[in-house]
Amino acid sequence: MSVLERKLGEVRPTQLIHTYGIGQVVDLPQLSGIVMGLDDWPEGYTTPVEEERLLADVRRVLGPQVERLVRPPALPDSATPGLLGTPAVIGVPVAPFPRYLRCSFCRVLAPISSGLFRLVTAPGRPDLTKYVHHNCNKANAPRVLPARFLMACAGGHLDDFPWRHFVHGAGDPCDGMLQLDETGFTGEAADIRVHCRKCQRNKRMALAFGEEAAKHLPPCPGRRPHLRDYDETPCTRKPSAMLLGASNLWFSVARRALHVPQSPKSQIARLVERHWAATLSHVDAPAVVDYLRKQGKLGDFSSYGTGDLWRAIEARRAGAGDDDEGRDLKIPEWNALTLQSRPERTLDFDIDPTPEPIEYRREIRRVVLAKRLRAVTALVGFCRTVEIVEDGQGDRAPLCRGAPRFVPASEVRGEGIFIELQDAEVERWVERHTALNEAMMGAHAAYRRARQVEPATAGYPGLKLVLLHTFSHALMRQLALECGYAAASINERIYANDDPAAGPLMAGVLLYTAAPDSEGTLGGLVRMGERARLTRLIRRALDDARLCSSDPLCAEHAPDARGLHGAACHACGFAPETSCELGNRYLDRRTLVGTVASSDGFFER
Repeated sequence: MSVLERKLGEVRPTQLIHTYGIGQVVDLPQLSGIVMGLDDWPEGYTTPVEEERLLADVRRVLGPQVERLVRPPALPDSATPGLLGTPAVIGVPVAPFPRYLRCSFCRVLAPISSGLFRLVTAPGRPDLTKYVHHNCNKANAPRVLPARFLMACAGGHLDDFPWRHFVHGAGDPCDGMLQLDETGFTGEAADIRVHCRKCQRNKRMALAFGEEAAKHLPPCPGRRPHLRDYDETPCTRKPSAMLLGASNLWFSVARRALHVPQSPKSQIARLVERHWAATLSHVDAPAVVDYLRKQGKLGDFSSYGTGDLWRAIEARRAGAGDDDEGRDLKIPEWNALTLQSRPERTLDFDIDPTPEPIEYRREIRRVVLAKRLRAVTALVGFCRTVEIVEDGQGDRAPLCRGAPRFVPASEVRGEGIFIELQDAEVERWVERHTALNEAMMGAHAAYRRARQVEPATAGYPGLKLVLLHTFSHALMRQLALECGYAAASINERIYANDDPAAGPLMAGVLLYTAAPDSEGTLGGLVRMGERARLTRLIRRALDDARLCSSDPLCAEHAPDARGLHGAACHACGFAPETSCELGNRYLDRRTLVGTVASSDGFFER
């Protein structure tokens, strides 16, 4: 029985977007597997996630055929799991990967298809599912481990490491048994050798890395194991040897939006929106309304006639086509958070302005407490070895073999603090710091050239964003200390725009909790937005930003193509990857306060 037919582990829905998404290799309790594409997902057990703005944005990326956003398939809460030994086959499917396994006793290295290994399951204990070497001459059916090495390319392809080609070279017909020997205790590639028992050839794994790797690795075959196929277009990318579990093996490409009620709505309009994705989006005639009513699917609309419901559906469909705020998901959020629009209070959106800190009135224009927020994130693809720099720049691997009809999404509810800076003050400060702006712009161009993204100078977000981003991270670190939230439970939303042609001028940050349970709405973060507490919070965050335990090296660090950040590091400015919108790029403590290497930050008096 294949691994696809047994429950092996559990991950949270948010992890399937940010960490263990489609195409990612997951370490399961006794083996490793790759998360399969949407073609293998049991669509009948997915449930829709309603967020029309995000769905429209996903359609712009993946095509108009995308019908809905869905939660990953899961067994309903009311369902009864299978009997002992026959667990229910519902969930996100995985397949064993890499296919090469190694016996730690006899050191044999072979694929699962060789017949040397057997899958062993334990009824009632899916965490004990494993492969064993059933004919090992050193031990009695010992557990085998996945091979530590893989081969991937920047085109999104992934394959088993080409062990035979690596040892024998191209065209060699030798079919001898391979073994993987470790000659040292460090686990480094230099201490690992691949040995052929038949022809006695061997080669150090260190040759698969570095400048010499191209001589020992074959061209990329274009394999897509999460889709069970090979890319039809020949891959011209240079493949790289990678370690199992490497952080650059998989990068999520996701889109996120906050739920913002667009305008006050009637009761029937709210009901239509609630049932839109699951039931009403395909209703194209009043007769269909009558049919659904007879099927018992419109119980919430029992007090409304067919004509009223049909008019509400037409109004909802007409409104969904409006795009008066462009393609920027953040513009409606900015208008709501800055109180330019007055959306109604709902269970997913509730904001109140609060007085700004008097001590920082010159720098801060507005503070808004978000007592209720809902954030929805959709996975639109992924990339390997090199992270996509910006929309449309880079190779985004597909989630299924054809055009997707649905994409996985997750939603979290929480609370937050929105802080709008004085845009005029920010602009004046940016104008005074042309040298720092040019240094960051040069690093931005070098970063894009290193990833073969042209034109290299395009897409630079500006020093305003660097200031806002650094301010956001400083507050996030301090909030984690003051509120007791885990650092990964606090997310950021950066609103920065200095081009009037691209939309309203924006200079603000939203810090919010992002937890799928009640931890995100306990009120601790909102209380920190009150004037006295926020003043103390900002003061402490700025004081901590002045000095880093890695100074003077951190303070003197110049932006470069590797990290695309200035004075920032893990000890002072970096945040968890799932919390940061920009992958810990565009950060510099010198934009906020004086450091041992500078003295003119935005908040410096």
